[in-house]
Amino acid sequence: MPRRKRTAGSSSDGTEDSDFSADLEHVKAAVRARRRSSTRLTRASLRLSQSSQDAKQGADQDETPPRTPTGNAPSSESDIDVSSPSNDHDERLAKELSLKEAAAHDLSHRPKRRRFHESYNFNMKCPTPGCNSLGHLTGRHERHFSISGCPLYHNLSADECKGKATTRDKQSEERTLSHRQDENRHSTRHQAPTEGQQRYKDKVTELRRKRNSGLNKEQKEKYTEHRQSHGTSREPLLENITSDYDLELFRKAQARASEDLEKLRLAGQVSEGSNMIKTIVFGRFELDTWYHSPYPEEYARLGRLFMCEFCLKYMKSQTILRRHMAKCVWKHPPGDEIYRKGNISVFEVDGKKNKIYCQNLCLLAKLFLDHKTLYYDVEPFLFYVMTEADNTGCHLVGYFSKEKNSFLNYNVSCILTMPQYMRQGYGKMLIDFSYLLSKVEEKVGSPERPLSDLGLISYRSYWKDVLLRYLNSFQGKEISIKEISQETAVNPVDIVSTLQSLQMLKYWKGKHLVLKRQDLIDDWKAKETKRGNGKTIDPTALKWTPPKGT
Repeated sequence: MPRRKRTAGSSSDGTEDSDFSADLEHVKAAVRARRRSSTRLTRASLRLSQSSQDAKQGADQDETPPRTPTGNAPSSESDIDVSSPSNDHDERLAKELSLKEAAAHDLSHRPKRRRFHESYNFNMKCPTPGCNSLGHLTGRHERHFSISGCPLYHNLSADECKGKATTRDKQSEERTLSHRQDENRHSTRHQAPTEGQQRYKDKVTELRRKRNSGLNKEQKEKYTEHRQSHGTSREPLLENITSDYDLELFRKAQARASEDLEKLRLAGQVSEGSNMIKTIVFGRFELDTWYHSPYPEEYARLGRLFMCEFCLKYMKSQTILRRHMAKCVWKHPPGDEIYRKGNISVFEVDGKKNKIYCQNLCLLAKLFLDHKTLYYDVEPFLFYVMTEADNTGCHLVGYFSKEKNSFLNYNVSCILTMPQYMRQGYGKMLIDFSYLLSKVEEKVGSPERPLSDLGLISYRSYWKDVLLRYLNSFQGKEISIKEISQETAVNPVDIVSTLQSLQMLKYWKGKHLVLKRQDLIDDWKAKETKRGNGKTIDPTALKWTPPKGT
């Protein structure tokens, strides 16, 4: 019988089939191993290429190869030679794996970390005229929004500031190295200066000796022209005023102060949006402000001011305030003391004679008043400042101002009680004092409109007390609003509006009648008894003659 041709898988004893299957499995394992090895090579080459590219980027940013649209950097030829297998299928598989690995490790699709200067509010602009807000006095930031960091204000350019920053860094490194070399010197206080220190001292002495004793004619003309062209919008020219060494020290101090202000701004202690002062240190109190006040920009951007509670001068730091208080001779407001009873005094301050004090008082008041518009034009006004005295001086409680010659007979233009003295009866004392002055002048007064929210509440309460007090002591049968106005110096319009709010004014048979509501009068009596006579104005304590105008 002829022998059949043996086919794969058709053996009777299975020995040949097992050998063939073993060979096939061996081939498959070899292919898998080759694919794994190629994948390993591809991954290793990818890491190698990425590390080389990172090193190359750190060495030279301008020579960084462009990325592909997928965000991956192209592989180098050496990577392709190492990772290219002989089989096309394996090559395609290796490329796919390399793309996946690159996508996993590539971070180019993520947003970059913001630079230091990108934390600014870009809606802001530098207040210096003609400045584009680029550059910074420190040479370390790309933008600025205040005078302290403006290169143009300091008559410099952004590139000059960067160059000066580089020079300062080199000098700092040299100084640090010199200090390290001197670390072995023990107790240097009583030892003679080193050779390097003596050379530096001689160098500084020589630089200061070379300083010009004065400005020549051309320099004076240049400085005058600069001042006339820019005024206070630019820093005065400082060259040739002192030695180059001292001028450089001053520039370093400016740059350091500007850098400190940047740190405070980032910490939230310097406002950058509305230039609003957040708090003021006033005597033994630290007060939170309510509204914006037009203090100079260099003070307003600090966010916190320190004030002398007697002369009202404003300062930038606690140290300056402490030094000022050590030499400030003021213990009460300027002007004439026209009222004193107990520890309460009132001073009349003329805005024309004490202009600086009155301007500072108006700026302080604007921090707590919304409808105030008077800041610097204080000459046509008189200011009546109420104080509370103790063994350290007369402390500001509040004030009101009024025009010297008011066409509408306003007896108050602006009135303020300091926040630390609110809800203690001082507001009504100020209002009562203003009407007391109107009585002495034999006039009928009224506050200037518009009134602030707190001012309207205070005046409503005062007018209510005045009317109820008058009705309580009134014994006649017929009452006249004109008589009430002449007796109390309150404007008839204010009297009518108060009676209407109290529902004491009725219209009956063609006439307006004032109703004497005994229930309101009894409530007022109970409150007056409970309140006592602690915060009241005594007319006999007033020593004042109405001014004759200007």
